Amino acid sequence: MSESCPIRNVLDRFGDKWSILVLLVLSDEEKMRFNELHKAIGDISQKMLTVTLRTLEADGLVSREVFPEIPPRVEYRLTLLGKSLMPHIHGLVKWAKDNQEVIVSKRKQYA
Repeated sequence: MSESCPIRNVLDRFGDKWSILVLLVLSDEEKMRFNELHKAIGDISQKMLTVTLRTLEADGLVSREVFPEIPPRVEYRLTLLGKSLMPHIHGLVKWAKDNQEVIVSKRKQYA
């Protein structure tokens, strides 16, 4: 059932801690190397960044280009599909910023 549900199928991929953040960082640059991404995000492990990038690449949101150099150079960038997603993510980011104080306040009241 969940495999055929477009909402679950897509949102399950973004429900992790890092995917949206990686997309946001990539949306600010035309292309980035792995270490640049790692430094920009800061608190993500190299392993988790690798897993996240592979998942986003498998979904067609990020492309990975390997250059035959020594040492090898790898660049990541958003695909057209990834770029088409960004206005929606930016809308979510704006909503989160606009409502963060209210949500934090409600959490304190609830606790």
